Amino acid sequence: MSAFSWTVVVLTCQHKDSVYAFHRELELRQRGGSVCAGAMLLTVQDRQEPLGSGGATLNALLVAAEHLSARAGHTVVTADVLDEAHILILHTGRDFPWSSCSRAFSWLPAENPATALGVEAPVCCVDVLIRCLTQQVCPGSPPGVWVCSTDMMFSIPENFALSWDGFSGVRAVALPGDVSYAADHGVYLSDRTGHIKDIIYKGSREQVQQALMHDGKVPLVSGPVFFGRSAAEKLLQTHVTPPLDGCTYLGLDSGAPPLRLSLFLDVLKCLCCDQSEDELTGADAPASGPQGATLRRGRKELRRILRGTPLTLAYVPGGRYDYMTLSGRRHVLRLTSDPAQGHALSHIQVAGAVSGGGRVINSVLEGMVTVATGAVVQHCHLQGPLRVPSGCLLSGLDAATSPDVGRLALADDVIVQGHRVELGDLKLKVYTAMGGLDDLELRCDDEGASFLNVPWRVVFSRTGIQPQDLWAAGEGRSLLEARLFPALRPGEGGVGVAGGVAWLLGGAGCVRRWREAWRLSLKEVLALTHQEAELRWRETLLFLAGRKRTRDALMGRSDVCVLPSFRAAVAAGQQGALLDLLDAIAAGSGAEQGEEPHRKQSHDDDGDVHVSASEGARMGVSARCLSCIADVLTCWAEAEGGGGLRSGPSANENWSATYSLLEKGDVKGGVKALAEQRAHWLSRPDLLVRAARHYEGAAQVLLRRAVMSSQKFVDIGQGELPPLEQWHEVECPARIDLAGGWSDTPPLAFEHGGCVTNVAVKIDGRRPIGARARRIKEPRLLLVSHSGGRDSAIATETVCETMDHLKDYCQPSAPGALLKAVCVCADVVSPSSQDPLGRQLTACWGGGLELHGWSALPTGSGLGTSSILAGALLAAVYAATGRSYTGDALIHAVLHLEQVLTTGGGWQDQVGGLEGGLKVGRSQARLPLRVHVERLRPPDGFVEALEQRLLLVYTGKTRLARNLLQDVVRSWYSRLPAMVRNLQELVSNSEDCARACLDGCLSSLGRCLDRSWRHKKRMAPGCEPASVRVMMEALRPLVLGQSLAGAGGGGFLCLLTRRPAQKDAVLRVLARTPGLGDFSVHTVQLDIDGLTVLQPV
Repeated sequence: MSAFSWTVVVLTCQHKDSVYAFHRELELRQRGGSVCAGAMLLTVQDRQEPLGSGGATLNALLVAAEHLSARAGHTVVTADVLDEAHILILHTGRDFPWSSCSRAFSWLPAENPATALGVEAPVCCVDVLIRCLTQQVCPGSPPGVWVCSTDMMFSIPENFALSWDGFSGVRAVALPGDVSYAADHGVYLSDRTGHIKDIIYKGSREQVQQALMHDGKVPLVSGPVFFGRSAAEKLLQTHVTPPLDGCTYLGLDSGAPPLRLSLFLDVLKCLCCDQSEDELTGADAPASGPQGATLRRGRKELRRILRGTPLTLAYVPGGRYDYMTLSGRRHVLRLTSDPAQGHALSHIQVAGAVSGGGRVINSVLEGMVTVATGAVVQHCHLQGPLRVPSGCLLSGLDAATSPDVGRLALADDVIVQGHRVELGDLKLKVYTAMGGLDDLELRCDDEGASFLNVPWRVVFSRTGIQPQDLWAAGEGRSLLEARLFPALRPGEGGVGVAGGVAWLLGGAGCVRRWREAWRLSLKEVLALTHQEAELRWRETLLFLAGRKRTRDALMGRSDVCVLPSFRAAVAAGQQGALLDLLDAIAAGSGAEQGEEPHRKQSHDDDGDVHVSASEGARMGVSARCLSCIADVLTCWAEAEGGGGLRSGPSANENWSATYSLLEKGDVKGGVKALAEQRAHWLSRPDLLVRAARHYEGAAQVLLRRAVMSSQKFVDIGQGELPPLEQWHEVECPARIDLAGGWSDTPPLAFEHGGCVTNVAVKIDGRRPIGARARRIKEPRLLLVSHSGGRDSAIATETVCETMDHLKDYCQPSAPGALLKAVCVCADVVSPSSQDPLGRQLTACWGGGLELHGWSALPTGSGLGTSSILAGALLAAVYAATGRSYTGDALIHAVLHLEQVLTTGGGWQDQVGGLEGGLKVGRSQARLPLRVHVERLRPPDGFVEALEQRLLLVYTGKTRLARNLLQDVVRSWYSRLPAMVRNLQELVSNSEDCARACLDGCLSSLGRCLDRSWRHKKRMAPGCEPASVRVMMEALRPLVLGQSLAGAGGGGFLCLLTRRPAQKDAVLRVLARTPGLGDFSVHTVQLDIDGLTVLQPV
């Protein structure tokens, strides 16, 4: 069911300071997407305590109408603003002893499943209610006012929907309950048409049974109530109707006496069709006195105003209702009994110390903090050693209290809380202790009354406390009102855990010292609680825990998605501390104990950077950190209103010095310089996005450096130089990736591990890629790139006669850049040498070098052209300079070269084209990145059957892999859950594909090919052009499986046909399919040899 859009959301509160604190909580939820963006948010203090849910409703409705009237340009309150309005009024109700910020903001052991904006956020009771109302209960309702209390939680079946056909008046939504439970609550008594005849409150069993429904349950007076447009207007009249105006702030300002009304027992009861005026006005009203007379008059006026308004019942079979009573034990059970729930938004250093049945909510646990099954720790920063027994609840305790809390003699079912209270200008922390089994409302002399789960007589005997120490004459002598808890000691200041509750729990101390302190009851503590300070403490813990989890995720190289945490920090203005943390980790100061800080890499004579394995691993962490900083900056820009697209250039000269430091290996200095430059780009959303682009560029620098550590696997031998002018030529097939593509791409390949199954192929009987090289007499480099094949007349010639001609070898768009980079990486010349180019060439090789490279494939083919061509060029240069190499060395040499060239890229292309036949390549989740290749040996006849069924269709679309690569790497660094799952499935599918080849099963191979295409589309959304989609749909009846080659986006489409020799059939289908443009169909032959060195000439 679609979500509901509110016009106004009103939250009523008892305390003045709650108005501002709770309004900010609503704003945070609106920014996070859990409250609709267009809703007007209001927090309204009740006129006085206690006003009652009915009086609070009338006051809240008046305030909402007043604000809507002002927004519409009216100068007085008018009911016209209710015509199209959907208003939600939520009542926070009375103080809740187990959550200092009311029941509404009592946290649950759950995390927000996914708001529209993906913001990490707590789940409080109010969040559960708003989600249920907005998504399930209220959709479809006409304009009007919904009213709901936050002192309970409810759920309804997913398939439940209210019908609004013919509705008018007021509707009460009721949840089912047992007769025995309802005896202590209220039930609706309705007739067969659904009209409510009466509300029975705490009735006898016989009275309650009159309300039995068809499912054997009774409808509890529990859920939300809806007042339609007409009924809402009548309620609005009450602010000018004495004595009902006494419920509103206007009545207060006009001097009207206060009036307490119940929503259910006063407002709704006057609508019950079986209620006479005498029954209504006399029920539960004081027999005499001004309060009784005022209440009777108020009920009479309500009945007059609402006369003729029908009240109907909406019963929800299968719904669940949970009223949040004052029972500590029941609240602990509420938090621990659901096995589907767990810890929420916390950081637990020693996870094994917390049992599976314990719950840690918005807390930081450092060291050995043991939490038993059935125990709860919420809103605490604790440092071990410390033990939390079963049934206990620790709440609101900071790290400074840990030593004292650790020494407490805690038994099971004990609740210890820290409260932040305010007395005028005096701010204190007050600590309370209760038993989970205590009844807060029993008198101390009642049967079963206890404190800390011990009978009062035992408490009095053990401590020496007397009743007159706790209660003044005439007070109710309940535990809730007992002044047990030391708050302030004259001349000494605030009382900590050791000087207060520790003695009550059996620790050191004496009754004399206890009596000397100024003490508060739990009721007084709750009334004096500084709500804003409590919420700030919770927020401090939330973001401290979030930063610690972020650090763990980055340092531990885990797949935890940190983006929701970033969005939450930005929404709350906490991005500064988060950026400082990310800077520290990126610079290396966030390293685990025993790790060394970043060191500079060594530079050999060739000017190339050599990165050690440990240095590469640390650079991998730093690269992800810089990408995370880009995420934070982008979230910040979004929160400020936008700023433009994330992708864009990253070569502003103001950032060039920072990049130079990173290129030289000075990571610590580079990160510091980045932060200093960042400070100048934080004032506007567009500047934030541009800064994010440059951080992403910095991450790419470190990523390349991390991958360069694989150079240790490039082992090249030097032999005798061949004769001058002797050509050394190599040919290479193309490659088709069958499954696993993208998993070979750094950083995915070394942070998760990669697996790609592919095959080397000739196209239309030819190897389309090749290179040749020879030594020449002239001391220069003659570099020639052929377009369209070896013998194509279209060629670009680049001559390098000085080192200046070679200096742009790492700029991919420069003329001859690939061939220049080959000469540098193959150690033909050294850019860092002080010798001129000619002298270097003559000294090392007795002359210069002529190098040609070609490909007969179109640009963006998706068949691995550039990487395979790089391998062919390197092989030709090695041969022409008398050097030897292995296939493994050549694969890693290409990987290193592409980092030097700054094009990035993975390893599957060179594996596919340099190694022949069917094979699977794998890389483990570690640095240095090393690729292992396994040649697959399928059953006899499989290769021939495969050749007869493989076809390539050129789609006519050019693939833009670089754009796709940037998006994929960004999503992976953020560890988006969909990305992580897709990568896991993608790697698994590659292993399945390899097994299909080994088993010789074409149908299984086809299914793997189809799955591979689905994986690619999820990995890079937008990689399927519309014309390609049409093409694939037209060919589906002919194929076992199909996928665009490479990253997708265009290039070649690989087909595995159901029957052999289907080229003509494919051509016929495509010829009669409109809108495809230029295409061509090509046969494929498996190349068993891979890179082939021809006879020197």
